[in-house]
Amino acid sequence: MSATKPNVLLINCDDLGYGDLGCYGSRLHHTPVLDTMAEEGKRWTNFYMASPVCSPSRGAMMTGCYPKRIGFGSFDGKWVLFPGQGIGLHPDEITLGKALQQADYATMLIGKWHCGDQPAFLPTEHGFDHYYGLPYSNDMGRQVRRGDYPPLPLMLDDAVLQEQPDQTSLTERYIEQAVRFMRSSAEADKPFFLYLAHMYVHLPLYVPQRFLQQSRNGSYGAAVECVDWATGVLLDELKRLGLDDNTLVIFTSDNGSRSDHEGSNGPLRGKKGTTWEGGMRVPCIMRWPGRIPAGEVCESLTASLDLYPTLIRLAGGDVPQDRIVDGVDIRELMFAERETVAPRQTLFYYLRNNLEAVRDGNWKLHVWRNGQEVRELYDLAADVGETNNVAEAQPEVVARLEQLLHECRLDLGDDATGTPGGNCREPGRVEQPDTLTHYRADHPYIIAMYDIEDKG
Repeated sequence: MSATKPNVLLINCDDLGYGDLGCYGSRLHHTPVLDTMAEEGKRWTNFYMASPVCSPSRGAMMTGCYPKRIGFGSFDGKWVLFPGQGIGLHPDEITLGKALQQADYATMLIGKWHCGDQPAFLPTEHGFDHYYGLPYSNDMGRQVRRGDYPPLPLMLDDAVLQEQPDQTSLTERYIEQAVRFMRSSAEADKPFFLYLAHMYVHLPLYVPQRFLQQSRNGSYGAAVECVDWATGVLLDELKRLGLDDNTLVIFTSDNGSRSDHEGSNGPLRGKKGTTWEGGMRVPCIMRWPGRIPAGEVCESLTASLDLYPTLIRLAGGDVPQDRIVDGVDIRELMFAERETVAPRQTLFYYLRNNLEAVRDGNWKLHVWRNGQEVRELYDLAADVGETNNVAEAQPEVVARLEQLLHECRLDLGDDATGTPGGNCREPGRVEQPDTLTHYRADHPYIIAMYDIEDKG
């Protein structure tokens, strides 16, 4: 297998917070595999998702574009996509899966997709040779006292394989599929892109008994430790296949933790669904023996958007030139022995289609929150918890960041100020959409109704 075409294993958790891993400061969760992965690779401390909620976050990572640019900021008024909605990633979007497929990679998505559940929007229509998983969140099935959803579909490629699967065993089933895919790719001597989108730690939390028994933080901690175990299985399989030295493994999360009680965003303020740091800054670990220096920490501003051009170029593929891509190539940061000049200096924080904040360097300016205008400036280098508003003391910084926001509004638009934006694309839409499943009283469900009421 050509060393110029590395295998790529992208692991994306659901609602895992910045402070939920041992290597990010957790004293509750036992994560030896991920802690070792950080020691053997590079840990990123200023890595962001493009949204604090899942559908926009995932669409952005798959396209390298801010959600607003691809019509994924809001879904007919909803924060995320729901079963049977007629919206999804536009068929013309070139996803990371499609770009690597075009670069002669075997591609597979395992786990949560959440970029549209209509046939035209499924992963197999967006560059993935195979798909195994849930097309949206694991709380969007039939639950006690929440009977408004159809049965939760577990999919194989473009067909429903099972309805209302036992979520306790689902992560183990995901890992089995991942191992099979890696082995088949190795046998075919073909580089692979495996996107593993975990169910955990999104609610409801159904976790194997082994992890519940060893957890010091209830079912949440058990789910985190199950993710750690799963990572260990995949890393072990890479070594067994002789692929370890030619595989880039990336571990991250789709947004911050939803809770300050069980989950943790560490020193960061806020949580999932907010544009405080705790909503969008997430853990990120990258490991590639012999290429990414071991034991390093990167403090440069980076984003999931940047994975798009970076991974395509690592694979020898072509980044689309016929459209705007918001990601920047971070290969130099990945491979540098020490901190170098960061290619990204600015990040915009959107919640739905509202432009709420901007970060430039270490300065972050909030201008919109909870439907009203604000003016708060924080120095994230000195005040990562966003507790000391220094806007009045730094008028020149505020003015400079307001100009960046103005330019962003002209480009992407902003519902908060009624600015349409000039460079946005439409999402995909279908007429007469339908859900993938329909409840039948006579169907032999293994679990006809999930017994935990929690929703994520």
